[in-house]
Amino acid sequence: MRKLQPFTEVVKTYISGFNPVVPFNNKMDKLLLMDFTERNTELKEEILKNTELFSEYINFKLEKANAKYGIGGYNEHRSIYSRSEIFGPHLASPHGRGTAAQPSLKQNTVTNKNISISEVSDWLSSPVGGDDRSGAKLGMGAEPRNIHLGIDIWGEADTPVYAPMQGIVHSFNFNNAFGDYGATIILQHAIEGFYFHTLYGHLSLKSIQNLKQGETVEKGQWIASLGEAEENGHWPPHLHFQIVIDMQGMKGDYPGVCKYSEREAYLANCPDPDLILGMMG
Repeated sequence: MRKLQPFTEVVKTYISGFNPVVPFNNKMDKLLLMDFTERNTELKEEILKNTELFSEYINFKLEKANAKYGIGGYNEHRSIYSRSEIFGPHLASPHGRGTAAQPSLKQNTVTNKNISISEVSDWLSSPVGGDDRSGAKLGMGAEPRNIHLGIDIWGEADTPVYAPMQGIVHSFNFNNAFGDYGATIILQHAIEGFYFHTLYGHLSLKSIQNLKQGETVEKGQWIASLGEAEENGHWPPHLHFQIVIDMQGMKGDYPGVCKYSEREAYLANCPDPDLILGMMG
């Protein structure tokens, strides 16, 4: 059985290098590392529940730091998901980012080393104590989802987004629940026969207009732009960028936030996005 090669090794074989996903000059542009854990006591509930106030907070932090983008969030244990029911324990939507559509995982400890494709598939599709993929079946004791699986890049609406390498359009969707991805695009790529996906959430609606599943996307091609709140899932403008190895049959959506108890298995299927972005180092 073929083993799942660590993605860190796969990207080393891509010698031509990745195209920047957003416009960024690491010699001139400043980044601000954002903290959305419980350590950030500035983010009160009244800010999180009000998208306009949340946007003002992000803009203030960026302007104060003279930063082009705010960035961060991979494997971050976040407290901000209290702003939306889709992150549980009361899940209200069948879609998206932290919603009831999330495949449930067995509580196995896994790493990127020595796991087979079928093992990851089993972990990502097997329920724990019954099928919890329906929001109606999740009760008061359900575990909320608060581990972020991508990197967020906070910036201005209409900021262009580019394909990091050649690929095809795997799928796209408008996941419009409050707190969800909004307009979403997923691309499929291959490096030396290793297939994986990149997910782009919180986009503008124009990004998915006239898009066709299966069409080729070239390296460096404009694929999207950051959306306003009303089209991006009701968030301050930002890009959620995530690597997903196995999409588990999902289209136009894949969880960007998981339960703490399922953290290791999801991280194995969703490697560090900075392996492509190259912005955090």
